[in-house]
Amino acid sequence: MTRTAFERQLAEIQQEMLALASMVEVAIERGIQALRERDVDLAHQIIADDAKVNQKRYEIEDTCLEIIATQQPLASDLRTIVAVLYIIVDLERMGDHAEGIAKIALMLADEPPLKPYIDIPRMAEVAGRMLMSSLEAFKERDADLARRICDQDDEVDALYDQVYRELLTYMANDPRTIERATHLTWVAHNLERIADRVTNICERVVYLVEGRIEELNVSKY
Repeated sequence: MTRTAFERQLAEIQQEMLALASMVEVAIERGIQALRERDVDLAHQIIADDAKVNQKRYEIEDTCLEIIATQQPLASDLRTIVAVLYIIVDLERMGDHAEGIAKIALMLADEPPLKPYIDIPRMAEVAGRMLMSSLEAFKERDADLARRICDQDDEVDALYDQVYRELLTYMANDPRTIERATHLTWVAHNLERIADRVTNICERVVYLVEGRIEELNVSKY
């Protein structure tokens, strides 16, 4: 393979990774939409589409491994491929979290609303913004941006703690709310994990740019 062909293949796996990220972003947004609107059909669609997310991840992984095996890339190119391999795993796991939210939306669809959805959508908004910013940091090879994105994880953690405490209060005051409150706690936990996985992506951006692993997921909250 010529250098030009190799560079084209390298660019393609990065574009496919960004396409995967877009699929995951949509799944997260739709999961919260299904929850808020009690949209059973949308929830089922999210669950079905998770197979497409998984398939995309495996296709990218196969291509990366083929490049490593056949082209024996040198330092900087190898870092790019390794970063992509790690990032697509986190993206696929985020898709699983979005699927989990959709499943909870189904569980709650026929139940009376426990409370207005305010903080949970805020968590999803921050986590989604972090995700897309992390991919921008990857595209621009911007390690400083990657580090700044991780600071937003504290905002998600704070919202999670707020949601958790509020739901505990509901459960303590009225045992009839326990099942619904528990399900909403799971939603918040899924969103908190999505934000954590974004920090993993940011760590890979720093690795890609600087050639070293730096622990960024250290909450100051």
